[in-house]
Amino acid sequence: MTHSTAYTPPKVWVWKKPNGGAFANINRPIAGPTHDKQLPVGRHPLQLYSLGTPNGQKVTIMLEELLAKGYSGAEYDAWLINISDGDQFGSGFVDINPNSKIPALVDRSGGGPVRVFESGSILLYLAEKFGAFLPQDQPARAECLSWLFWQIGSAPYLGGGFGHFYAYAPTKIEYAIDRFAMEVKRQLDVLDRRLSESEYLAGDIFTIADIAVLPWYGGLAKGWQYGAAEFLSVDDYRNIHRWADMLLERPAVKRGRGVNHVSTDRADQLHERHEAGDLHTNPMIT
Repeated sequence: MTHSTAYTPPKVWVWKKPNGGAFANINRPIAGPTHDKQLPVGRHPLQLYSLGTPNGQKVTIMLEELLAKGYSGAEYDAWLINISDGDQFGSGFVDINPNSKIPALVDRSGGGPVRVFESGSILLYLAEKFGAFLPQDQPARAECLSWLFWQIGSAPYLGGGFGHFYAYAPTKIEYAIDRFAMEVKRQLDVLDRRLSESEYLAGDIFTIADIAVLPWYGGLAKGWQYGAAEFLSVDDYRNIHRWADMLLERPAVKRGRGVNHVSTDRADQLHERHEAGDLHTNPMIT
């Protein structure tokens, strides 16, 4: 194994910028806004401020699934927050999410606005608000929530760990890549084993657990993340592929995956969504 130059941590860490790598221009060790910028507000009860990353897709898929199920109160405006430009550090966004991460939701359907941040929290909030995609009876409810929180706890190893060191870090560090590749493959095996015995994660019904896990681990299995499909031998996880292919055929999933998407690898994407017809009549961004 090759090693980089030895590094001895100082007694007190000091922020040295720029530190190189993708997103170095927006990473910083303090919270709070960097500039004043109020957020736009549309006419629908639900206002989403997001980007079509795996975490952002969770919420747009959920909202499109709710609308497909007939919940008209789930109509929403989806506003683009470009994290590469630092939109998440605007004062209006920080008021909604002090953690400055997408997605963030404001529910204006009641007596006063309710802010909800963190993708798993938003999924649970919407599921409870509309009484959908979350089983009411045990043990299915516990199974659903366990897999939802499994995703929340596991994804940082995939994105911030493996994805960062494999795809975004300014230098390739063998130890870091090996460490996180091992953990991500273990997680894929956990998921594949579950899906070998169950049609969906919580059992025989589609739930917020599936919505949460699909953009991260389904996307990884389908080769959409970090250019790492061959490196991680993702074709070995046949049960994940079976499950992901089934979910990706759902019309609401297809719609939700395109909202707030800005990369160049998809034709069916829409920077912002304000009406249901936007997904059918507006020119898609290529």
